[in-house]
Amino acid sequence: AKEPTKLEKKIAGVTPPNPRDEKVIREIQKMRVLTPYTIASRFNIRLSVAKDFLEELHRQGVITHVSNGRHIKIYRPT
Repeated sequence: AKEPTKLEKKIAGVTPPNPRDEKVIREIQKMRVLTPYTIASRFNIRLSVAKDFLEELHRQGVITHVSNGRHIKIYRPT
């Protein structure tokens, strides 16, 4: 008899990548549009952490705020 395979549930990280890390900055500058979802899926972090991370990058001047809808802010690299 076969044993049922268990799917491991991956838990998204709570620690954002370092916003001053050159590798992270280069990775972000390759992306055309930055939303909390794209950052969360790219760096495997939670959406709330991704939102804070984007705001921090915006404060540093790494990204520019393009627009925001009802629940989402859209940025792009500078």
